[in-house]
This record gives sequence, C-alpha cells and structure tokens, in this order.
Amino acid sequence: MSSSPVPSRSTALVTGATAGIGHEYAVQLAARGHDLVLVARDAARLEEVADELRRAHQVEVEVLVADLVDREALARVEERLADHDRPVDLLVNNAGFGLKKRFLDNTADEETAMLEVLVTAVLRLSHAALRAMAERGHGGIINVSSVAAFLPRGSYSAAKAWVNSFSEWAHLEYGPRGVKVMALCPGFTKTEFHERMQVKRGDGFMWLDVEFLVRESLEDFDKGRAYSIPGAQYKTIIALTKLIPNRALRLTQSMGRR
Repeated sequence: MSSSPVPSRSTALVTGATAGIGHEYAVQLAARGHDLVLVARDAARLEEVADELRRAHQVEVEVLVADLVDREALARVEERLADHDRPVDLLVNNAGFGLKKRFLDNTADEETAMLEVLVTAVLRLSHAALRAMAERGHGGIINVSSVAAFLPRGSYSAAKAWVNSFSEWAHLEYGPRGVKVMALCPGFTKTEFHERMQVKRGDGFMWLDVEFLVRESLEDFDKGRAYSIPGAQYKTIIALTKLIPNRALRLTQSMGRR
C-alpha cells in the first residue's frame, strides 16, 4: 500500500474535531495534505485547533460551530457537505458521546439526544455527502462506530450496530460509484470520551493509543475495507462474539462504566 499523501486541495470534514479521535483525524489528515472543515460545539476550541493545524501543516482550515442535536445546526453541516462549489472529498462522522448510567437510569430525553448524534446525524450527514460524492464519482466516508456494536450493551451498542449495518450497506451500494464507505470500530481508546462520561480511563493492554487507532483506520480506508478494527485484541474479541451466546455477552455491560 502506498503511504504517499493525498493530492493537495482535497477537503475532509470531521465532526467532533476538537478532542479525542476526531482531533487525531484532523491532525493526520492535515499531515496527508487535506484541507479541513472542522465541526464541533465549542467555538474557542475549534479556532485553537484550526490555528494549530494551519501553522503545522500549511492547510486551509474552515470551522463550523454546530451542536448536532440541534436540527438547524445539523442542517448547516448538511448544506456544507452538499456545496458543489466547495466539494468535500472525505466525511468523518466522529461526533458522539455515551451515557454512564443504564437505560432506565437515564431520562428518555438523554437517550434521545444520544441517538440524535450517534444515528440521526450520521444518517443525515451521510445522505448529504453521498449524494454529492456519487454525482462526482468519487469520495469517501468514515463512520466511527465501536466494538460495542458487537455486544448487547443497551442503546449505545444498538446505535453503533446501526452504524455498522448502514456503513456496510453503503460500502456495497456506492462503492461501484466511486465512493468508499468504512466503519471504524474502536475498542477502549485513550481520549476524553470516558472522562466526559465521568468514567475512569485505563492504561492496560485493552486501551489503544489514539494515534495508532487513527493511523490504522486510515490505512484500512486506503485499502477500501468496509470495516477497520484496530488492535489484535479487539479483532479477537469480535471473532469470539460470534461464538458466545448473547446471554453471556450481556455480562460485559459494566465494562467502561466505572
């Protein structure tokens, strides 16, 4: 596989770009030569990240402040993806969050807000991007899913299972039209994700470095794969989920919530 940078002037749009996996995507894509559109809720952090990337990689960086739970804000991101005069060549649907408590300990509004980001935003942004990319005959989408998609772990897992199914279908449906679609399924990763859930982050062999995770995923994307599962430990876990009954897998619910 060639590791040469993508041609300059190609543009990637990354949601949830100010921290964690999204920030690392922005860094590595800028290093490859992509101009960027960075989407997040925090305007100050967006500008800080944008300035950092402009200085480090001499790329153009546009910022788009949007809370993806808000349909009006989400619509602005859709419009940017659909802009024929400023095409987006790669969409990274990364924005997301989890809920520490179990289903009935959360309010229905909290659960719905999570699904708005994990499912509705992915659907609507992919719809806008796929239409424009299919018309041009090239483009790509990386949907950040989770190893949790393969485990029975409540509404978060259900949402990520939807992301997997949707991404695999889009990979098959739009690949012949020049659009690559891939689901990234991270395991535990050393980012702010768990801290925001008020969950202790670990440092053992199950915890992946975010730089490794994103690098591996981009290599898998370059190869045209439908799924990226970085880390031998997580490839093994997903293989085992096909052999272990769901009743036993349900015992994993407490992992990552303490």
